[in-house]
Amino acid sequence: MSAAPSAPDELLDAAASGDRVALARLLSMVERGGALSGDVARLAYAAATPYTVGITGAPGSGKSTLTNELIHAARRGWPAHGDRATTEPVARVGVLAVDPSSPFTGGAILGDRVRMQEHATDPSVFIRSMATRGHLGGLTLAVPEAVRVLGAAGFPLVVVETVGVGQMEVEVASATDTTVVVVTPGWGDAMQASKAGLLEIADLFVVNKGDRPGVSEARRDLQQMLDLSAPSEWRPPVLTTVASAGDGVEDLWAAVALHRAHLESTGTLERRRKARYAQELRRVLTALVLEDVRTLAAGRSFDDAVRAIADGELDPYRAAEALLDERDRQLHETPR
Repeated sequence: MSAAPSAPDELLDAAASGDRVALARLLSMVERGGALSGDVARLAYAAATPYTVGITGAPGSGKSTLTNELIHAARRGWPAHGDRATTEPVARVGVLAVDPSSPFTGGAILGDRVRMQEHATDPSVFIRSMATRGHLGGLTLAVPEAVRVLGAAGFPLVVVETVGVGQMEVEVASATDTTVVVVTPGWGDAMQASKAGLLEIADLFVVNKGDRPGVSEARRDLQQMLDLSAPSEWRPPVLTTVASAGDGVEDLWAAVALHRAHLESTGTLERRRKARYAQELRRVLTALVLEDVRTLAAGRSFDDAVRAIADGELDPYRAAEALLDERDRQLHETPR
């Protein structure tokens, strides 16, 4: 009996062959960070990038239920009908559900994903909860790498559902190709305060829980917001769904397909992804710089600098410059 794969390259090969345990281990490496995470990222970057759909909105708007139904729609595909696009069934769907962090373990509080349990036995659907770990934007820094790992494992579509934090998580737009903003009837009072962020990130609007009073008012408020915004090549459609009953999900999935076709035909998809790569590179650079700072803070020179500041011999800015100068000298003196 051969040993279970453990190295990132072995795990990625196994994950691409359908090994869900190997895929889970890869995503755990990405979440933990460190050297292994870097190895996984380097391997995943050589693979095709999956198409990503972000589902975001306020708490209680029904994002998880809508995501569950969207998985069904993607797996079935829909024929052209009226103004709907023709969509082929998606062979494999990955879901990253970004949840609040447990204050005790740091893990995802809603890790059971109870609203998506019906897909738990579908080998073509992989659902992973990821903890925000206090990241205010609602997305962990590991999400873009996790998306790419799912792509390398053979998932052409990844749905990213973000945690509801009482405000619109505008950061979701930086990690996905199509961003769906979910609101509910009676949410109009909050629109004036949130409309700038909404208009910036939304590619599609969904008024969920459309069987409740106030749907017409919510749709009208959204349309008025769009009327006041600057004209663009793509005007976000406003759709109505009752996710708990599956109503309107066909139209939502078709709208996602139409938006994707628009992005690809205009070259916007390539431009958006280049912007994301630039943002990821900034994050990696920031992480490396922070690692340098932690190393400096653990040395004797740092303690000496703190004493000098306390004694009034140095100010923090000159002390920091001296520490950086010392680090540069050490780097130049280190033989290659």
